[in-house]
Amino acid sequence: MPDTSLPPLPWISLLVLGAVHGINPAMGWLFAVGRGLHERDGRAVWRALGPLAVGHAIAIGVAVLLAVAFGQMLPLREMRWFVGGSLLLVGVDSLRRHRHVTYGGMNKSARELATWSFLVASAHGAGLMVLPFMLGATTSVSVTHQHHVEVPMVTAGVVGASAAAFAAPAIHTIGYLMMTTLLAVVVYEKIGLRMLRRAWINLHVIWAVALIAAGAVSILG
Repeated sequence: MPDTSLPPLPWISLLVLGAVHGINPAMGWLFAVGRGLHERDGRAVWRALGPLAVGHAIAIGVAVLLAVAFGQMLPLREMRWFVGGSLLLVGVDSLRRHRHVTYGGMNKSARELATWSFLVASAHGAGLMVLPFMLGATTSVSVTHQHHVEVPMVTAGVVGASAAAFAAPAIHTIGYLMMTTLLAVVVYEKIGLRMLRRAWINLHVIWAVALIAAGAVSILG
């Protein structure tokens, strides 16, 4: 029976991509810092991290599962065009306008905070960014299958095994949580928001350009 597991590179890429998502203040660490300052308690920063990670993971998981569903109807090449086109649209739209997801104030419950994180990650196309890595892995797995046995196009044109659809969000979220935790704690404990304002980098534009680049790579890959 041929091996349907994904090669290690996509998992490493997903971990790094999660860390890159964690750098973006809009993805949650800035909210965690704000909550700590609002409550004047460093423990509030830590309490916010779990729900933020859960919401982000759900957003990634939903994107992967939707891609699996679409992939049952589309061949891999058309799936690449679909994902790439979606990334390009979201990236161009992000350059045109900066989306802000508002969902109440700082006094959110864990469920509300997870919901906010899910909405933010979805609005910024975080789930879409994962799909080119999964598509690349599927191409490798498809080639491996063709050397062993005749099989139809890998289910969904997205994953080589059903377990990957569940493992990808988990691995991605580990990278996200590590970076979000590091930035939230360092900014809250050491840097402070005043210094952050002086050394601010427009990560929104960088993120939009990254979406467009990922879309182009997905289409041309």
